[in-house]
Amino acid sequence: MSAPSIPEVFKKGWKPPFQEQSGAPGKQHGALEPQPVDDVTADGKPYKASGKLEGKTALITGADSGIGRAVAILFALEGADVTIVYKPEEENDAAATEKYILEKTKGARKVVRAPFDLRKEENCQKLVEKHLKTFGRLDTLVLNHGTQQEIGDVSSIPTEQWNDVFNTNIHSFFYIVKAALPHIPTFNNSTIVFCASVNPSVGHPGLVDYTATKGAIVGFARALSNQIVGEKGIRVNVVAPGPIWTPLIPATMSKDSIQKFGVTTPIGRAGQPVEIATNFVFLASADSSYISGQVLHPNGGVIIA
Repeated sequence: MSAPSIPEVFKKGWKPPFQEQSGAPGKQHGALEPQPVDDVTADGKPYKASGKLEGKTALITGADSGIGRAVAILFALEGADVTIVYKPEEENDAAATEKYILEKTKGARKVVRAPFDLRKEENCQKLVEKHLKTFGRLDTLVLNHGTQQEIGDVSSIPTEQWNDVFNTNIHSFFYIVKAALPHIPTFNNSTIVFCASVNPSVGHPGLVDYTATKGAIVGFARALSNQIVGEKGIRVNVVAPGPIWTPLIPATMSKDSIQKFGVTTPIGRAGQPVEIATNFVFLASADSSYISGQVLHPNGGVIIA
C-alpha cells in the first residue's frame, strides 16, 4: 500500500490566497478557500482517535470555526460531548461544525450550540448554566475565542477598540472561569485550557491591543494554576499558536501581509487548525497529568526564550 500524499497546505512555502472579509473574526463556512484543515494530520492521514476523552464533557468557546472548530471535532472523536460557543451572527459556521461532528461520530456524541456575546458577564454565567443543564458536569473548559484588528500606530487605536478587545479576549475569560470553577470536578483529571498566541513573546507591532490581552491570558493561567492545581487538582495550561490559517486572519490582514503569512516561520508555512487542536487534546487528557501552569508553542519553529 502506498503512503498517503502530503496535502499542499502542509508543504513548505504554502501561503493562502488573498481574500477580503468584513468584520473580525471572519466567516469560514462557504467563505474561506481553501478551507482550514481540521482532522487530517500533516502526513495526509485522517486523525486517529483513541478514546482519550471518553466520558468527558467539554465547553469550547470560539468553536464555530478555526482552531475552536478543530478542537471541538477532535474532542468529539476522542469521546467527549461538547458545547460549542460562538457569536450569534456566526450561526452558519456553528451549524456546519455541529453537523460535521455528528457525521464523523455517527451520532455517538452530543453537541450543544450556545450563541452568546461573551463580553457580558451575565451571558458568561448563562453559558455555564446551559452546559450544566445539558450535561450535568463540566470536565474540560477550553477558552479559545478572541478578536483582533490590525492597526500599526498605537495612537490611532480607538479607545472603543481597545476596550472591546480587552472585554472579548481577557475579561470574558475571568467571567467564565469564575462561573465555571465551582462546577468543575476536583481531583478527576479536570482541565482548563486557554488559547493565547505567539504574539506576546515576539511583540507584534500591528496588534498592540491583541498582543497585550494574549500576554494577560498567559499570566492569568499561571496564577490560576498555582491557586487551584494543588487545592482542587484542576490543571490549567495554555496553547500559544503561531501563524494559523483561520477566519481570524483574512478579515484583518492586508494583501502585503498575507503574501508573507506563515512563510517567515522556520518551518516555512502557515499552520493548520488540526496542528493546534492536537495540543488541546493532549492538555485535556490524562497524557498530560503532570503538566500545569505551562504554555505549549505550536508556532512553526519560532524559538521562545
